[in-house]
Amino acid sequence: MKLPRSQRLRKAAKLFGDSERRFIVLGRLPSEQAEYLCEVVELLIEDEGFSAAASGALKEAQTCLAAASAANATVAINTDGSEIRRALNTVFHILLAEPGRNQADWDFIESTGVLDPSKRRPFPGMQVYLEDIRSPFNVGSMFRAAESFGAEKIWLSPLCADPGHKRAARTAMGCIDVLPWERLSCDPFAAPVSGEKENTACPHGFLNGPFFTMETGGIPLKEFRFPSYGIMIAGSEELGVSPSALAVADSSLGRVSIPTRGAKGSLNVSVAFGIVMQEWASRLEINSSLGYA
Repeated sequence: MKLPRSQRLRKAAKLFGDSERRFIVLGRLPSEQAEYLCEVVELLIEDEGFSAAASGALKEAQTCLAAASAANATVAINTDGSEIRRALNTVFHILLAEPGRNQADWDFIESTGVLDPSKRRPFPGMQVYLEDIRSPFNVGSMFRAAESFGAEKIWLSPLCADPGHKRAARTAMGCIDVLPWERLSCDPFAAPVSGEKENTACPHGFLNGPFFTMETGGIPLKEFRFPSYGIMIAGSEELGVSPSALAVADSSLGRVSIPTRGAKGSLNVSVAFGIVMQEWASRLEINSSLGYA
């Protein structure tokens, strides 16, 4: 408490962030540690610089930690520990936000650990092509949605953001490691270079498709006929799907669009991608239950 306020808050934030991580890893919180953290929150409550909402949340966290310390026992995360973790997490984020810091994905503490590839149940032939997605955050989010809804594989354009970028990896939460993906060496839909008989950048079978694209001005989502197998093209945040890729999709399965009612008329590409992937997966689940190929 003798430290300057900004330094004091940073130190306390690290303390609560580390405590939450230990709680997740060890699965328990000793009562003496809960007592110490409770005393720290009591000191923070004396700070009059917090907003009314933050002060109220700190008091709720203090009550929770006080109860845990009074139990004179170890709190297990898999029994009654959810409220303890919420208290630690709440204090951590209040302290991060107080100096005006914008919180990023890497400030969030994910407890799922390493994903088990054997638990995947992908739909055979459900594939995605990410064309020039520039934001690592969007790439990571799209990997997570694709893995969650059963994609078999993701293809990346040459200029797509790197899935290995720390922001992409952090947003994907391990999905990049369990979902097969491959980057093409050049635009698969561009006109062949003079003298070449085929696009040598594409593995055998990629250009056979069939293809459809997620783009405005297409068939409404609920009316679109999703294929039992195929490659969905998702285009860049700024320019959408390229004209060459649109032409391929239009000559194959067409375009799917999400009807909207707002003034903006469009969604973030990763949000739209998740919506379309869920609908595609839902149709495949229904067809599978009915015995359709």
